[in-house]
Amino acid sequence: MTSISLAEYHKQFGGGRKTASKRNKFNAQKIEKDGMKFDSQKEYKRYIELTAMQQRGEIQDLKCQVKFELAPKVKIAGEKRAKPALRYFADFTYISNGVLVVEDVKSVVTRKLASFRNKKHLMKTVHDIDIKEV
Repeated sequence: MTSISLAEYHKQFGGGRKTASKRNKFNAQKIEKDGMKFDSQKEYKRYIELTAMQQRGEIQDLKCQVKFELAPKVKIAGEKRAKPALRYFADFTYISNGVLVVEDVKSVVTRKLASFRNKKHLMKTVHDIDIKEV
């Protein structure tokens, strides 16, 4: 039996960590434009649409990546560390006709995820805000 080093094995058979660019599990490619970072091309396009709407006066006070706290941090008996606060980061918020709109850019797959559905439920329960999915 011939022995080879671990490095040689990885070189031959492609094992080990992939150091190349990390892909998003939903194939979304992160984009950086004008010093701002967007999680996908779709989110960036929506940002362009919203900025145009704001320039036309259709919406006001456009903000990106707004943090909402859904539950405060808590210390659970028997656990070493406190659980962090549950937070939701909205892709966009703005005022339309005097009403706060909270938008999240979602694909067909990501809008079905339990984690997003739970946060959507908590946003309505805690803040009485419906998330508009785009």
